[in-house]
Amino acid sequence: MTIDQQETWSGNTPGQRHPWHRFVALGDSYTEGIGDPEPRSIGGYRGWADRAAEELAIGQHGFAYANLAVRGMVLQEIVDTQLEAAMALKPDLVAMSGGGNDIVFRRGDPDKLAGKMDQAVGELTETGATVMLFAAPDWGGTPVLGQVRGRLAIYNEHLHTIGIHHQALMVDLWCLPALRDARMWDRDRLHLSPLGHHIVAVAALDALAVPHSLKPLQPRPVPAHGWTQARAEDLIWARRYFFPWVLQRLLPHGGEALAPKRPLPGPVFGVGHGDAGSHDAA
Repeated sequence: MTIDQQETWSGNTPGQRHPWHRFVALGDSYTEGIGDPEPRSIGGYRGWADRAAEELAIGQHGFAYANLAVRGMVLQEIVDTQLEAAMALKPDLVAMSGGGNDIVFRRGDPDKLAGKMDQAVGELTETGATVMLFAAPDWGGTPVLGQVRGRLAIYNEHLHTIGIHHQALMVDLWCLPALRDARMWDRDRLHLSPLGHHIVAVAALDALAVPHSLKPLQPRPVPAHGWTQARAEDLIWARRYFFPWVLQRLLPHGGEALAPKRPLPGPVFGVGHGDAGSHDAA
């Protein structure tokens, strides 16, 4: 379904809030849900995609959801291992993200990455599915990560162009002010926290123009720290989280490859049908 078709969809089927019945998410740790631990969710992580799927499933008979995302994957790995599998599931709604690991950890060329993404999105939209793309958040205020800000911005501009070319929906995290709050991020500053995943789920549902029960959260500002304390915290963060994560990404993968948490479309169970408000506010 293209953007034009979505805009003209009138919801003629009684009781349906939107036109989609099978949602498949592709990507890396961002879409897998890392940073949002939840024992009641399949795979032990909830994440923005699960949260959005929970809302999409409400009142939608036969709605099914699959999540093929695997943490740590670069864009070529996502294309090689997830794209064909996703299309075989015959989704009518697809979330496609990737490229962040390439830029942050591999100094990836945003122009070359855009070429790969353009081809992948083209294949997905040719199936008739609605495709959602995600512009990366602005990490300009994060030490070390701020150094890749320019390449991320270039890649985001490419993603906007790809979205227009293929009539995909864009969820622009760069322009999402809430993500500038430190509490939207996990302690590693690389992954979204439960609050951050909640905010992204809201943004995705809003981009789809789907009525939902999720409320934007506005946590109190983080108390200001002195320059010395802030730099000391940055050094601790880099030693404890960033540099070990870089080594993991750069060293060859060993052992058994990780499997996606929801490889097949199925009913959306778990958190989100009635107790979401109390959980999300935690």
